[in-house]
Amino acid sequence: MAFAYDIGFLGGGQLARMSIQAAQRMGLLCISLDSAENTPASQIADAVQGSISDPESLAPIFGQCAVVTLENEFVPAKAIRRAMQMAGRPPGSLIPNVDSLAIIQDKLLQRQTLTKAGVPGPKAVPLDGDGSLAVSQIGFPMVLKSRFGGYDGKGVRVAMNSDDLEQFNHLWATGGGWMAEEFVDFSRELAVIVFVDRTREGAFPTMETVQHNHVCDVVFPADIDASQVAIQAVKAVGGNGLYGVELFETKDGQLLVNELAPRPHNTGHYSLDWGGISQFDQHVRICLGLPPAPLDGVEAAMANLIGQDGPMNWRRGLSAAISSDPAVRVHWYGKEESRPGRKMGHINAVGSDALGRVKSARERFYLEAFGLSPQLSDPG
Repeated sequence: MAFAYDIGFLGGGQLARMSIQAAQRMGLLCISLDSAENTPASQIADAVQGSISDPESLAPIFGQCAVVTLENEFVPAKAIRRAMQMAGRPPGSLIPNVDSLAIIQDKLLQRQTLTKAGVPGPKAVPLDGDGSLAVSQIGFPMVLKSRFGGYDGKGVRVAMNSDDLEQFNHLWATGGGWMAEEFVDFSRELAVIVFVDRTREGAFPTMETVQHNHVCDVVFPADIDASQVAIQAVKAVGGNGLYGVELFETKDGQLLVNELAPRPHNTGHYSLDWGGISQFDQHVRICLGLPPAPLDGVEAAMANLIGQDGPMNWRRGLSAAISSDPAVRVHWYGKEESRPGRKMGHINAVGSDALGRVKSARERFYLEAFGLSPQLSDPG
């Protein structure tokens, strides 16, 4: 069967954009579907405007593309299954597979699946009624999470005591679908990009991540290898494709899996410039059933560029970041609107001094692009 496109992307954000750029370097044709008209992906390849939750919008993408993949994990698995039926396409036309996606989309089911497979992680129970089950099995403090949706700290609360829990009762009392999870007093957060197909598996280097206002701030090499538990987590959910795995390291050295994302991940953006295969190139290879490339990059660090209040001149920021350090790389996503907390781009650098350089370059960027120098997190 002949297809108009090699790969279709459900979602048109920066992850689709950078994946499409990787595919285009191989001569492949791509298309994206997004509810917005002007997206990072639509600026560089064909795009269709439509709801990623509507099977009627999804079906033509499956009908036109040899394989379809995800830009985010919020496309309902039920809608994808219906769309594939409408287009007459087999389940294997989606990478990662739809069963894995369905598990990950429900954070409680994800946690239960990982626990059943022996993957270490925080204990979790459903939230209902007065929350007495959570109190008896989790205790305080406890983390309250929306089971569906939510990212960068959205859909997360912390209850320190019974008064806090009662205050949040309205979240699940209306059938919102929430869970309670054990509070982890971690020493640091880690992330691993994992790739798995029918015969091969592997992982990019373990990276340490620092959050600022619940948004990833900087990423740099960790002095620990968490790849084994990360691969175990992806295989536990029946994963195939490229996944981002977020982990906690506790103060006594335990590694606990926090969450999985069935797509390229913000913490893997450094790989665009580390000298080896990037997570996006690897993602495209896995989607097409091609052999994954060996991982042979060098030490690298990344700093996210986050939207700020007020007017923005990103070209001035670009010039300022690079002029004082021509070796840093600025990646701008082309989003129409800059909002506080929104990921607008990132900066990469390589070498043993990469972390300090990306942070300095970002300060210069912010000063010129936004006229301010926000306080940045310090990984110590």
